[in-house]
Amino acid sequence: MRGMMVFDVGVIHGRFQVLHKDHLRYLLAGKALCSHLVVGITNPDPHLTREDPADKNRHARLANPLTYWERYLMVRQALEDTGVASEAFSIVPFPVNLPELYRYYVPLDAVFFLSIYDDWSRKKLSMFRSLALKTHILWEVPPEEKGISGSNVRDLMLHDGPWEGMLPEGVVRLMKKWDIPDRLKKLE
Repeated sequence: MRGMMVFDVGVIHGRFQVLHKDHLRYLLAGKALCSHLVVGITNPDPHLTREDPADKNRHARLANPLTYWERYLMVRQALEDTGVASEAFSIVPFPVNLPELYRYYVPLDAVFFLSIYDDWSRKKLSMFRSLALKTHILWEVPPEEKGISGSNVRDLMLHDGPWEGMLPEGVVRLMKKWDIPDRLKKLE
């Protein structure tokens, strides 16, 4: 992995509601390109979450069942389970809809990693570039080739479907410990 590193510090972001295997692939792709990865958790709390026409459901309560702290623990568990040393990454809140606040949460001289699937990803890329942030697109694919989505996982949890195989093992344990399927049913 060390031979692939191109950047000193990289910033990657996501809601991770719930962190699934494709999220982990995305995080590891970013980590492979930098010495230190800053993982920004978007929608860290309801006050730093905004509606956006490019992604009409990202602000909804049912789309955000986990707290920032739970997502922090989940991201840390998933990365450490794959062998990423804890000193090689940081996890921070990242209010992606509020670019005027970025400087308070992430290093603006880092490279910002993105994957492009839809209008929302393109909007974020445009926002980052308008702020003169260095960006690196990990991959760009059409929405139908995206793979697993958090909404798919939450829907399976909500309707007692087979969700466990979509998540890293450590995340499955946390979802069961916190009884997230039941939490989703109460939110519905």
